[in-house]
Amino acid sequence: MRHRAGMLARARAWFASERILEVQTPLLSTAAASEPQIESIAAQPLQGPRRYLQTSPEYPMKRLLAAGIGDCYQICPVFRDGESGRQHNPEFTMIEWYRVGFGVAELQRDVDRLLRATIGELRVLPPARDVTYREAITGASGLDCATANPRAIEAVLRDRGIAPILAMEQDRDTWLDLLMATVVGPGLGRGAPVFVRDYPASQAALARVRDDGDGWPVAERFELYLDGIELANGFHELGDTLEQRRRFTQDLEKRRQRGQRLAPLDERFLAALTAGLPDCAGVALGFDRLVMAALGLPSISEAMAFPADRA
Repeated sequence: MRHRAGMLARARAWFASERILEVQTPLLSTAAASEPQIESIAAQPLQGPRRYLQTSPEYPMKRLLAAGIGDCYQICPVFRDGESGRQHNPEFTMIEWYRVGFGVAELQRDVDRLLRATIGELRVLPPARDVTYREAITGASGLDCATANPRAIEAVLRDRGIAPILAMEQDRDTWLDLLMATVVGPGLGRGAPVFVRDYPASQAALARVRDDGDGWPVAERFELYLDGIELANGFHELGDTLEQRRRFTQDLEKRRQRGQRLAPLDERFLAALTAGLPDCAGVALGFDRLVMAALGLPSISEAMAFPADRA
């Protein structure tokens, strides 16, 4: 806990040195995450509508950006239903920040500098590497993610003893997510941080999309891995309201098909996009996982005072 407190203090000192403003936004909202892979935790007040604990402070922070607040960050608890395991806890601490005028490359450098400032002398890290999502998939599995179909991905998984449940009902992106989580990701960042960028456009979420130069559309998005652990997820933020609503609607349809709970969209966030989001990039970093990596801990439960089984 003393090392954790020191890391939090160094993180705040780094943000202060960069003149990035600390903000605080509500933990409860009438809207919930639309992504099919994330489940919000609902809370029903005695009066008023159902609310949801935040899975990320992203939407209200972007509302602040649209209002002109400029570079900002937040260190806060976030909540995701059904998440437990060596790297997961239903409540965890997130560091999220936004930089106006930044793209993916500039934000990656930001993340690298915060990473080293926060870890301090607890661990000396070699220089970070940078690979594309396509390169990472091919290097670990031999597949080209631009052309591989679900059957080919399933074959690679089964060769490694991974038998997906309800395999035939999963779409291609779910197969790729499983491949990244079980085969590719665990081998990334061994010894040195690795940034994986240029995700498939179908996995853009709230990121912009561009052509990779070979005619393949990619999301302007990256993830940071260290010791096989995903630490951060960053975007060159999408500011197009119509495109964002289309993606949200697509997410909800996928949730409906899977029998997942449908929650209301954040119309205030969409209104903020309409008002005008500045050109910016943002990233969310799992602080508890960073403590794991800094101290060489075996599980996320060792990085927090009260994990779910002791809360």
